[in-house]
Amino acid sequence: MEPQRFCMSKLNLIALAAEFKKRAGELSGTRVTAGFDGFVDEIISVVQERRGLDQWTRMSEISDFGNWIQAAAGRSSLREIIVHRADPGGCTVNMGDGLAALGIDLDAFATLGQPMHGAFAEFGAKCHSCHSWGREPGRTLAFEFADGKLMFSAVTQLAEFNPAMLDKVLADGAYLGACQQARLVALTDWTLYPHMTACWRKLQSEVFSKLTHRPFYYLDLVDPTSRSEADIRAMIEAIPGFEKSGRTVLGLNGNEANVISRLLKLPVIHEDGEAVRDQAARLREKLGISQVVIHCMKVAARADQQGAVVAEGPYCAHPKKSTGAGDRFNAGYCCGLLLNLSPMDCLLLGSACSGFFVRNARSASAPELGQFIESWAEGKVD
Repeated sequence: MEPQRFCMSKLNLIALAAEFKKRAGELSGTRVTAGFDGFVDEIISVVQERRGLDQWTRMSEISDFGNWIQAAAGRSSLREIIVHRADPGGCTVNMGDGLAALGIDLDAFATLGQPMHGAFAEFGAKCHSCHSWGREPGRTLAFEFADGKLMFSAVTQLAEFNPAMLDKVLADGAYLGACQQARLVALTDWTLYPHMTACWRKLQSEVFSKLTHRPFYYLDLVDPTSRSEADIRAMIEAIPGFEKSGRTVLGLNGNEANVISRLLKLPVIHEDGEAVRDQAARLREKLGISQVVIHCMKVAARADQQGAVVAEGPYCAHPKKSTGAGDRFNAGYCCGLLLNLSPMDCLLLGSACSGFFVRNARSASAPELGQFIESWAEGKVD
């Protein structure tokens, strides 16, 4: 069975590369509206051993980091870190960067600071329009390891993002106007904005109810583990409200899918192709929305009313950058939706965007993405 699955995937990739190269120009002029999180991300490595001023090795595995922390209990300890850079971050910014790199006209509305923090200058220049909502952005310390990342966010200021603030920023009509032109509206980072459920409901009643063209709504929660069960349940109850005015897609990573599954009394799973596919199908049926998409480190799955599919991705054992990889998956997947690609091709396009990003630490242009898919099909990506 394994060789057959590989051959089928290779044929799919060859066909997708040809289709994407032929049609990528259609993305130019396509409008997407995205909001609302903006973060300044400090990208950090933990030093395992320093042998000289420019000679050091990083702590490679999260388990190593955990063992060091555990050993320090009752004793205290110190470990050097390397702060590589301060990146523009947040799901809206990262996903938006991926979309803009592929030629999408992006209208971004996010907590970028007043005045806008300098880290977002390059991102803002890529957008069709860029609107800074909120007094200051969030801040994230992103500790990167070979097998994943640990993100610690300072978000107290994000409590200012509430329905009263929305009354002020929506008054100029810019967000409504952008949504009226958008074929897809992305709403990102429910978790770190404590009033976001109330904001969703306000937008559903005062903005989205005015849309007549039924765009896609792409929802990206971010890991909700830190939120109370009551808060998560309230958010889940709000999700079907988007379906009244558009086609709702809930995008989850494996951990997020398990959190939601647990609250909905559905099976919790470990990463496995068929299991992820079945989990997506169960979640979609329970939520009553158009699509559920789950992306893991090695596979991604999609469920809609016609059924469910799963696809393997171009796994990278040693990523150059992992923070923002899921957001690039979302960007590629949404481009697949906008091009009306098949469910399998949407997953493969998302996985290719993420795969390119972790290997190059930047978003792919449309020509680069087409070439990456060809290389993936030929087994030439590490």
